[in-house]
Amino acid sequence: MISDDLARLPVASTQPGDHPRPQLLRERWTDLSGAWGFAHDDADIGLAAGWPRHPSFDRTIQVPFPPESAASGVADTAHHRVLWYSRELTAADLSGTGFAEGDRLMLRFGAVDYRCRVWVDGQMVGEHEGGHTPFSFDVTDVLSDTATHTVVVRAEDDPEDVAQPRGKQDWREHPHVIWYHRTSGIWQPVWLEAVPAVAVTHLHWIADVRAASARVRIRLSRVPSEALPVEVVLRDGDVELGRTSTTTRRDELDVSVAIPALTNGQAYEELLWAPEHPRLIDAVVAVGGDAVSSYLGLRTAEVGAGRFLLNDLPFSVRSVLSQGYWPESHLAAPSADALRAEVQLIKDLGFTAARVHQKFEDPRFLHWADRLGLLVWGEAPATFAFTPTAVARSVREWLEVVDRDFSHPSIVTWVPLNESWGIPHVSRDERMRHYARSLVGLTKALDPTRPVVSNDGWEQVDTDIVAIHDYASDPEVLAARYRDRAAVDAMIAGVGPAGRRLVLTGDVADAPIMLTEFGGISFHVDAAEGSWGYSAARSAEDFDARLSGLLDAVHASGVLAGFCYTQLTDTLQETNGLVGADRVPKLPIERLREIITGTRAE
Repeated sequence: MISDDLARLPVASTQPGDHPRPQLLRERWTDLSGAWGFAHDDADIGLAAGWPRHPSFDRTIQVPFPPESAASGVADTAHHRVLWYSRELTAADLSGTGFAEGDRLMLRFGAVDYRCRVWVDGQMVGEHEGGHTPFSFDVTDVLSDTATHTVVVRAEDDPEDVAQPRGKQDWREHPHVIWYHRTSGIWQPVWLEAVPAVAVTHLHWIADVRAASARVRIRLSRVPSEALPVEVVLRDGDVELGRTSTTTRRDELDVSVAIPALTNGQAYEELLWAPEHPRLIDAVVAVGGDAVSSYLGLRTAEVGAGRFLLNDLPFSVRSVLSQGYWPESHLAAPSADALRAEVQLIKDLGFTAARVHQKFEDPRFLHWADRLGLLVWGEAPATFAFTPTAVARSVREWLEVVDRDFSHPSIVTWVPLNESWGIPHVSRDERMRHYARSLVGLTKALDPTRPVVSNDGWEQVDTDIVAIHDYASDPEVLAARYRDRAAVDAMIAGVGPAGRRLVLTGDVADAPIMLTEFGGISFHVDAAEGSWGYSAARSAEDFDARLSGLLDAVHASGVLAGFCYTQLTDTLQETNGLVGADRVPKLPIERLREIITGTRAE
């Protein structure tokens, strides 16, 4: 069984990078990107008017680009709460999935902001809430006896609902200060996939390097009616690393695979994943009549003795704040290859990590981070209100993303909160403190393999890393604040650079100290209206001097375990990027790399 699957399945670690779910691949799938029918529904009449059964939308949109963006062909940034989409599914679309008798046809969405309902041939197949998380519907039983079928999507995204996890999406009609145009409706891929009646739905890979094994948690679409054979094979290129077989009568099971090569204490490091050698281990998982291709990275991520530890060794984190925003497509990537290029750009600049800010990033970005070797801080988009609704929405979406991204070796830290967004009075309000503490606990309950930053920047509760935001523009001030542990402890005992307490509760005596936002120097090569930054440079020479002064101060620190520079790209009016919105560096890339790494090129 498994030998045939190895021959026909795509190799997950070397795929083209366009699959929306890069760690769970089958032989065939159909991409539904492209032209869809589209309509705004400002009066919210579509349901009463029967649009799910009779869509006759007079506009076209390019999916998966949000209608606010130019790439969508709509380019309307005004407030529109309700959006409608329609697309015909042809015989060729179904055939492209390999759909055959006995299979189930799954209609999958990468993300729709914020809530949606979906119909096929006039029958509702499901609904979903959460603007950043994937979902799917089994549409097999609603397909009509026609050559083509019609998919209709109603998306609702209230621009003024600040209890939605929205991150950097502005609640005002026009972007201001650090907030940007919205990303509404469908903004990640839509695709069709045929699966067996009992199919693999989720894989969680857990590397246990010290025990020379890997464990996979498998979830199935339903409880099998009889015991099914299960086989898992791990490969490093053409070399088989491990194989195990079992059976299951349940829809969830854990399978452990011994990896004998990890028992060689002088050679095991050759198999480990790290930015310098991002080795990925390919896997095939077969359960009954289903087989999927996946991959994992063998690595550990921990904190201890004031350091961030990767594979048991201290690792100095050089990170950049990435907004994941493009002028032409907003939070949606302009193409799958743009995500590869973004990861490569970050590495070329000399960074070893990225903190994707206020956004759950497209899994295809995480694939390239896995593949090219970039550490990622997984951060949640915030609400701007603290209400029971906001808490419930945020917790649900956070848990869904931890579940979605669990197996990416590139993600080494979770960040559920940032700068007290959504918990503005956490220093005084015990309810907010309980919430922040519970997010840490929930995250660790689901994933004990990564450290958690509870509230990046300040007012942290039970955090694994003391993450500090400091936009001092004077290098001497920065150098003095992070000279040694005593200087930082003085801030922890008092107030931080932003005038807020850094740590509210929890023992941080041995926690790593990281400067997780600093810099923010505005240098607008092409001036943007209302351009903004934390400080400003007048020329390329001034920008070089300011940037190198700040980075030299950080590199000279005797206490910092890592840093995160603000920011990678200019984003609309926020012109404090190292590169422009067009991804062109503001200084020669070799010079930027020297400054960021603190080394001189030979």
